[in-house]
Amino acid sequence: MRKIYLILAIVVAALNLRPLMTSAAPLLATIQSHLGMSGTAASLLTTLPVLCMGLFAPLAAGISGRIGLERTIWAALLLITGMTALRGIGESVSLLIMTAVAGGIGISLAGPLLSAFIKKYFPAHPAVVSVYSAAMTAGAALSSGLSVPLYERSGQHLPFALAIWALPGLAALLIWAALARRRSESAARMPYALPLRSRQARRLTLFFGLMAGIFYSVTAWIAPIAVSLGYTPGEAAVCLTVFALIQIPVSLIVPGIVAKFGQTRIVLLLCSTFELAGIVLLLAGAPALLAAVSLGLGAGGLFPLALMLPIAEAKSPEEAGGWAAMTQGGGYVIGALGPLAIGLLHDAAGTFAAPLSLLLVMIAAMMGVQWKMTGGANARRAD
Repeated sequence: MRKIYLILAIVVAALNLRPLMTSAAPLLATIQSHLGMSGTAASLLTTLPVLCMGLFAPLAAGISGRIGLERTIWAALLLITGMTALRGIGESVSLLIMTAVAGGIGISLAGPLLSAFIKKYFPAHPAVVSVYSAAMTAGAALSSGLSVPLYERSGQHLPFALAIWALPGLAALLIWAALARRRSESAARMPYALPLRSRQARRLTLFFGLMAGIFYSVTAWIAPIAVSLGYTPGEAAVCLTVFALIQIPVSLIVPGIVAKFGQTRIVLLLCSTFELAGIVLLLAGAPALLAAVSLGLGAGGLFPLALMLPIAEAKSPEEAGGWAAMTQGGGYVIGALGPLAIGLLHDAAGTFAAPLSLLLVMIAAMMGVQWKMTGGANARRAD
């Protein structure tokens, strides 16, 4: 029964790690219209949370070491929920930017510490990472798929459509309250060092960064890209929803395949090939829904593996926190540049051809990193 409760806690926490960003993505054109934001400025709604997730992730360990793992996760969920709810008080660029930054800090703390939580309570079950990843993807799918209908059903009330995603956060706070009541046994003695000297850790960080940059670029811009191809905003939102939904079963299946059969390199490269095909389809003017399916198949496999591989390198929850903080911290800083670069290129060129070409280059670079970091035993934990 206790294990079930712990898995439930992981699920409800993970559900809240993406709606702050993905609820705004299908409404990006509406936000730009309402608030007069350029494409570059609008891209900050995705870029800033991801950047904060990178910059502040290394602080998670110090805070956790002082007040406890579970309490820190609860506090992070409180910050995410509060910032999401705050978006309901009105429409302004400053409010959206402020909540994006503060909410991103909350996500930056919760992400690495959930990896440490999994290593602590499920050390022999790395497949639990797939549950974590699937729940995170489900949160993204629900928020991206329902934001436009909620906006329309609420009489086109933008603050309501963005703030309603605080409700899952309230549920998470209740469930985590029971875990946060007791101070973790390892609190105050949970310090860990970032594996900065490990070449494998640096490879995993670069992989995570390229993966995140591609993922958040597609999340932020696939709907505007679809609109530019002649689709209605509602049809474009469907593309984003399909992109997110298809990741759920894939993220559940792929880590299990790797855990059972190995072949990490083949699986990584196959997933990347699906992403490559999706971008090529968009450049060729093929049906956007088909491109969304291909992109979702790729992203659905890459994201859980990017979470699982650093945990597999670690020997303890403390070390898992160190590897997760480094790969996610550095990775999200790199990844934050993706959506911003797409916005800048689109503003400069007036079309999405150049931004999509950039994504092709990023995917090719990611495949090179994948090849290098899965090069056998010598690639693992190399110093």
